[in-house]
Amino acid sequence: MFVDSHCHLDKIDLKNFDGQFSKIVQAARAAKVEHMLCIGVTLDDFPAMRNQVADFPDVSISCGVHPLYVAKHPLDRNQLRKWAAEPEVVAIGETGLDYFYDPESRPIQQDSFAYHIELANELDKPLIIHTRDAREDTIAMLREGQAQRCGGVLHCFTESLEMAQQAIEHLDFYISISGIASFRNATELREVVQALPLERLLIETDSPWLAPVPHRGKENQPAYVVDVAKCVADVKGLSLAEVAKVTTQNFYSLFKHVRK
Repeated sequence: MFVDSHCHLDKIDLKNFDGQFSKIVQAARAAKVEHMLCIGVTLDDFPAMRNQVADFPDVSISCGVHPLYVAKHPLDRNQLRKWAAEPEVVAIGETGLDYFYDPESRPIQQDSFAYHIELANELDKPLIIHTRDAREDTIAMLREGQAQRCGGVLHCFTESLEMAQQAIEHLDFYISISGIASFRNATELREVVQALPLERLLIETDSPWLAPVPHRGKENQPAYVVDVAKCVADVKGLSLAEVAKVTTQNFYSLFKHVRK
């Protein structure tokens, strides 16, 4: 069985599923995906997302404000804390730093990120980190905020092996691999995957984006996380069953509030 550790189910176009959200989940189940973590990116979207997945026990949720949205959706700390404390919320984020797409908002991103780390420690819920072109600041802020206390994951990882090793060794974090690893031009990322221990890896789709080979050009969905697992297995010279088993165990070890 597989787990999609990071997807945005509320962003998937239901036209591809006869307008029925349940068919997304059914397709995942048919592919032997036993659990999905649906990720919050703004507080504005959170209530609708929570309601959409409420009837599906194999879907958990997170709550947070994505670094690329925080400038246009100012962080309401009280509201974030209220919703993040709810029992159905198993993680804090998506949060982090993105200097590639929005370097001008660095101070706002950093302020938001620092509060997410503080809140994650307070609630004892792991962090879901987005990081791009902000390697040093991301690691530095996580260490300064003692994020090893709550744990977390660098999701959709595309950064350096050195950064991954720092996150694992100094913060006890996990590294999540998406369909990007299957792309033809992702040689360096596959080298990172090969070098990292399977015991610290998660797999994800980041649906509806970044569909893995052989689904490039299609909208992504949780069922395709199996193809991400196949890519990891091929790169590391392991069986698909071993990758499925260990990454699933890793997911439940990190997201300890998930109800199996």
